[in-house]
Amino acid sequence: MDTICYEYGGNLYVNLTNRCDCACTFCLRNNGAGGSIYADNLWLEREPTRQELVRAIREREPEHYPELVFCGFGEPTCRIDDIFWVIDQLKPHLPPVRINTNGHANLIHGRDVTPELAGRVDVLSISLNASTCREYLALTRPRAGAAAWDAMLDFTRRAAQYVPKVVMTVVDKGDKSPAEIEACRALCTQLGATLRVRSYISK
Repeated sequence: MDTICYEYGGNLYVNLTNRCDCACTFCLRNNGAGGSIYADNLWLEREPTRQELVRAIREREPEHYPELVFCGFGEPTCRIDDIFWVIDQLKPHLPPVRINTNGHANLIHGRDVTPELAGRVDVLSISLNASTCREYLALTRPRAGAAAWDAMLDFTRRAAQYVPKVVMTVVDKGDKSPAEIEACRALCTQLGATLRVRSYISK
């Protein structure tokens, strides 16, 4: 059975797609993993429908969790309109909502979706991973190339106008120098976000 909802760190996570426009060097799925410490198997045989998402979330009584997080084994904003629809169906009974994203939603959908985050999403966690375009491309390997770097920065800047808390993350495999971390922090500040350094998870 496909894993739609799973618990991690006390929060309820929603796995709604395996689609992604990146092939990050540090991503578990690109290292041959079908699951992780988060859940045994996050590969979906098919994407759950909107109704299945609502039912799966509702069955877990989301109001009892500190956060509801749209994440999973793909880029959740590939289904941003479905996320908005699900939130609208459940909003009175939801805890704070977070989306973990690569920040490419506007690039993927060809429109600015950030105004639609207002009143729906409480926290955005956006993958930054590098302070320069060159290093970003080497680490994340996006299909759109350098346009993905620009799109991610622009998305963050726009989203900060509508979402109460915007965090940008850097995965540290022990190779991030203090200078690089500070450069990432400075970039986050320019964009209206805060920096979070994440430890690398290998499985």
